[in-house]
Amino acid sequence: LRTEERQRLARERREEREKQHAAKETQILEKERKAKLQYEKQMEERQRKLKEMKQKEEQRRAAVEEKRKQKIEEEKERYEAVLNRTLERNQRLETRQKRWSWGGSVTPDSESKAALLSTASKRSTSTANLKQAEAAVSKRLSSSAALLNTPERTRRSQLSPLDSSVISRLLAPTQASLARSKSAATLSAD
Repeated sequence: LRTEERQRLARERREEREKQHAAKETQILEKERKAKLQYEKQMEERQRKLKEMKQKEEQRRAAVEEKRKQKIEEEKERYEAVLNRTLERNQRLETRQKRWSWGGSVTPDSESKAALLSTASKRSTSTANLKQAEAAVSKRLSSSAALLNTPERTRRSQLSPLDSSVISRLLAPTQASLARSKSAATLSAD
């Protein structure tokens, strides 16, 4: 009986140990399974966050690129507007120079002609004034034909100071006439 009792108790202890061992193994396996699930969950979360960050970065880059393109477009429009204004201004100046020139054509590629014409354009009003003065003086001179037959000293004494200054000015070559002769020489050389 004692031997049988001992064997039974030993068997029960063994079965109890095996149950505990099996329960521990089950717990360990359960912990491992939970840890594995949590790790997979964390990896999925990390990948999702990385994906979101990539999308945000791409959106930010796209926005920056769009802004840069828009800025370039605005700069281009501004540049074209400035260019158009400059071209219009140049065309107005050329038209004005052609209007006040004496028949010479204005070409934008020849700077010397343009400089001569701009000088001529500036001086054209003074040339017109000179022509008016010349007409008035020639009237005076033609009416007093007797002055031409008198000696030099007598002639000068009979003229008023204004008339003598106009005559001396008419006898000296003007800057406009010099510019005209230079321009005519340049045009004939071309």
